[in-house]
Amino acid sequence: GSLNFSRRTRLQDLGGLPWGLILLICAMAVIGVAVLYSATYTNPSEADLPMKQAVRFGAAFCVMILVALIPLKVWFQLAWTAYFSTFFLLVCVELFGVTGGGAQRWLQLGPVAVQPSEFMKLSLTLVLAAYYHKRWTDESGGFVLHIPPLILISLPAFLIFKQPDFGTTLALFASGGILIFLAGLYKRIIFAVVAAAVGSVPLIYGFVLQDYQRERVDTFVAQLTGQSVNLIDDGYQIEQAKIAIGSGGLTGKGYMEGTQAQLDYIPEQHTDFILTVVAEEFGFLATTGVLLIWALILGLGLVIALRATSLFGRFVAAGAVATVAFYILFNIAMVLGLLPVVGVPLPLLSYGGTVMITVATSFGLVCAVHLAKDDPLQGL
Repeated sequence: GSLNFSRRTRLQDLGGLPWGLILLICAMAVIGVAVLYSATYTNPSEADLPMKQAVRFGAAFCVMILVALIPLKVWFQLAWTAYFSTFFLLVCVELFGVTGGGAQRWLQLGPVAVQPSEFMKLSLTLVLAAYYHKRWTDESGGFVLHIPPLILISLPAFLIFKQPDFGTTLALFASGGILIFLAGLYKRIIFAVVAAAVGSVPLIYGFVLQDYQRERVDTFVAQLTGQSVNLIDDGYQIEQAKIAIGSGGLTGKGYMEGTQAQLDYIPEQHTDFILTVVAEEFGFLATTGVLLIWALILGLGLVIALRATSLFGRFVAAGAVATVAFYILFNIAMVLGLLPVVGVPLPLLSYGGTVMITVATSFGLVCAVHLAKDDPLQGL
């Protein structure tokens, strides 16, 4: 139908947003800026990062509210356009992307460098939700219905893996796989796919991974099995992270009192390894508290997904929550040495603009689903 953006309708929607969820997200962002201040305090070249992070969250907050107030049926209509537009940007990255940190992941659009692989996570969620909304039935457990979604996941995943960005590739398969699972794929097919994936690990290691990625896997396996690791080179970052986490104890050394953090022992501690600063300075109890806040945020998102009456809304909210959940899961596992270092940030705590916009848009979509929870989106 036609859109009504009258003041009264918009104000009603604003009041109807899940403000408990939004305030928890804001609280997490404030914690992030405070921890980032401590992580960068002794490094003059990074002194402006906390303020930049605060400004970016302000922009991301506006994006979240804007996304939330756009009717869910509009997001349904935009799903395929968003997917193909983002896929086109990924192709552009492959052809003339900007290289940074040894990887070609960015696209220079005027004064701004964007990372299309991040936007693909959300575009993929939208397009899979739109696909299943139109085609899903109670008899949708067979494999044929799920072939197009597998193609929709695999094509961008291939381009992202080539950048190379193994972390985002894994996240894309994980969040997309969750939606396929929720669509009711038969368990025997899931087991067969998992078995095939496990069986292909040696082939991927030998013929797909690049040298530096194989080194990371070798270091990870060596540390996991108790073998000696070159702590000056490959194992340095994880070893320093473990020292920081262990030295924090139960209650931590105190804000801005962390030895590892203040002496800048851990590479990338303001981005991917920000959790080590939390653990060292605030200890096990506060770190657990931060993770419990995230669990509460994700749990509220899943409740919104379960309450949605439309299949599209249910899948969008579940997919958006899964996208953020895999950031958190991969980051924590990486910092603890339970996964190889794959360069995945911790949402709202790690410094970074593109990821923050992705997370804000994810929760904006969850809020849009909340506003449309009683709309079955019939006729779409």
